[in-house]
Amino acid sequence: MKVAYIHDWLITFAGAEKVLEAMLETVRGEKIYTLFYKPDNFKNSKISEYEIETSPLNLLPEVHKYYRMLLPLMPFAVEWFNLGNYDLIISSNHAVAKGVIVFPHQKHICYTHTPIRYAWDLTYEYLNSVPKPLRPLAHALLHNIRTWDYITSTRVDVFIANSKTVAKRIKRYYGRDSVIIYPPVDVEKFRVSENHGDYFITVSRLVPYKRVEILVEAFNKLGLKFLVVGDGPEIGRIKDIAAKNVEVLGWVDEKTLIELLSNARAFVYAAYEDFGISPVEAMASGLPVIAYGYGGTSETVINGETGIFFYEQTPNAVIDAIKEFIRVEDKFDRKRIKERSLKFGKERFKREFAEIINGVMEDLPHDKMRRD
Repeated sequence: MKVAYIHDWLITFAGAEKVLEAMLETVRGEKIYTLFYKPDNFKNSKISEYEIETSPLNLLPEVHKYYRMLLPLMPFAVEWFNLGNYDLIISSNHAVAKGVIVFPHQKHICYTHTPIRYAWDLTYEYLNSVPKPLRPLAHALLHNIRTWDYITSTRVDVFIANSKTVAKRIKRYYGRDSVIIYPPVDVEKFRVSENHGDYFITVSRLVPYKRVEILVEAFNKLGLKFLVVGDGPEIGRIKDIAAKNVEVLGWVDEKTLIELLSNARAFVYAAYEDFGISPVEAMASGLPVIAYGYGGTSETVINGETGIFFYEQTPNAVIDAIKEFIRVEDKFDRKRIKERSLKFGKERFKREFAEIINGVMEDLPHDKMRRD
């Protein structure tokens, strides 16, 4: 059986790329197709071991600096790829990868990190970021992308959702059922410390929807020590609003991250996530998670046992949750929190993903089964 993978883009090695790597470890493919590829960021990844074919858009000068702005062209670019020689197509999708053209003899499994959020539930947030004169054009563009996104959902045989939250979106936007397989988190590499420091911590890409600014504003008022780990276009703004008790560290290496999480007092998170790998990594370090209680985090964190929820994305809601945490801090069992994280480990993901693949393989014609 010939297998092809298609992933939206390979620019940074983040959560979606960790999922792709785990899928490659489970089911060997022939090639990876992707719109954009920055090889330097994947030197030590299993992904780099594959032949990778990119779209014509990848040939544009310095495209990796502005590729997101090419969203209107992405549907055309993903349909450029000819995957007709494969039996099974596995797409890793949070934008347009699932829109690849498939043929009657093929099966298509789509691991969905989320339906494209800027075209669906983040439409109005996106429009508010566009200059007013351009908003009618942006609105028309998003309408066309939603239409294309819905139509191309029919090209998928099996949807896999990365959480219950995403499964609901798939049902709402595509009218399709899905199997839920939580992403793989390398929980074993994180350790629980017997003692902890005096600081709170967050780990996040610094982009608007992560809402890191409300955490900074809350800690500015509280005066408690707070570390912000992560990089992104918002880093300058976050640094500008941070008080002296808030330290913006930017990107740190893995060893430093493990150490910082292990010795923190608690982990704080304000994003409405599809799944949310960082809170699970925090729990793997034994940290109570103080988080926005909707989306994927509500599925991984147990309120009152492994963390505390707040239900408004405001500084005051964060402050109230921090104060509640301090009041009951001694009741949290760090080893119990670590145990909760094990539910989301890598081996569990690979086992569940293999079960789906095996089920689809049984449906393929016998003469399509390649023997090695």
